[in-house]
Amino acid sequence: MTNSLLPPAGPQRVLALAQLANSVGDGAFYVTSALYFTHVVGLDPARVGLGLTVAWGVGSLAGVPLGRLADRRGARGTAVLLALATGVAVASFLVVRGFWPFVASAVVYATAQSGLAAARQALLAGLVSAGERTGLLAHLQSTLNAGLAVGAGLGGLALHVGTRGAYLVVFAVDAVSFLVCAGVLLRLPSAAAGAAAVGSVKGNGLAVLRDRPYVVLTVLNTVLLLRMPLLSLGLPLWIAERTQAPAWLVSVLFVLNTGAVMLFQVRMARGVSGVASAVGAVRRSGWVMLSACGVFAVSGGVSAWVAVGVLVAGAVLLVVAEMGQSAGAWQLSFDLAPGERVGEYQGFFGTGVTVARTAGPLVLTALLVQWGAPGWVVLGGVTLVASYAMGPVARKAALARTAVLVPAA
Repeated sequence: MTNSLLPPAGPQRVLALAQLANSVGDGAFYVTSALYFTHVVGLDPARVGLGLTVAWGVGSLAGVPLGRLADRRGARGTAVLLALATGVAVASFLVVRGFWPFVASAVVYATAQSGLAAARQALLAGLVSAGERTGLLAHLQSTLNAGLAVGAGLGGLALHVGTRGAYLVVFAVDAVSFLVCAGVLLRLPSAAAGAAAVGSVKGNGLAVLRDRPYVVLTVLNTVLLLRMPLLSLGLPLWIAERTQAPAWLVSVLFVLNTGAVMLFQVRMARGVSGVASAVGAVRRSGWVMLSACGVFAVSGGVSAWVAVGVLVAGAVLLVVAEMGQSAGAWQLSFDLAPGERVGEYQGFFGTGVTVARTAGPLVLTALLVQWGAPGWVVLGGVTLVASYAMGPVARKAALARTAVLVPAA
């Protein structure tokens, strides 16, 4: 695996360019959307939160059948159509003026985004050999963070200007970014996940829901993903409510995390090339996460500048745990999915992100703000248990896959 921030030329680099295109728009959207919907459109903040929760709930459910559609009809064409649909949904935000039109647009946006993620994973599986997938996903994660950082900068300019026109420009940029993403994806070959089986996926039901080891694996990974809202919610609340550290440290920790993933995710993924190495990576990340939680827990009873140093040390451990867990989970999610149903399985595995982002704020607020230091210990302990539990579940899933493949061979 190369240490370069860019993946090798060919389909891998094209996939990275597509990721970069829409992540720039996403970064600008994430920074400005809340204020746009409340200050410009005039919606109540509580209703905005409700609408987005409903939208992402629908989107997470739709990701599985849309992933299956990619398996049946071809991943490239499905990904292009869903990228276009996402761009149209973002463009519709420019003209919505009421709660229900907002919810309708948000549902289309979240559904298309979830389906696009599954279709792109299926496309990746069809174009890249199994041994190169985790390395490419590491490159894509680095690209994602770089694009989000650029987009967040654009969004910050809009927030600084503060006019309705500035917000509209940001949303227009986001819509165009998905059109560019669709155009870039068209440059890829038409191969799809399980390319030889495109159009031949049989059965009326969703096979992934009957694959109990994979379902359990997804649930355990969702538990590990509860770390996702830490930087955006958990740590800011902890710093403000439980420590003497200055508020600006929140942005420092965010930049540290983003920069580390950009620079080191590819290196951290090196060596993760099968079920055994992926299980080991997840298990090690569980111990690192437990250590990070322990460090964060002691930051509440020290002076301001000591707290700054402790929190930075905890953030370093947190990003190391994040990169290790991500690499292991990527490998397991692909290795344990049938080749002809990669889109369907990836769509289901991706629901863990939505669930973690939805439930994470409630869990983290209860643990960290209400319980304080013991809450950190609980979070670290639960993470460690889940990381160890993934080992036997993954091995059981691998044995089940082998039992199916050997008679077929």
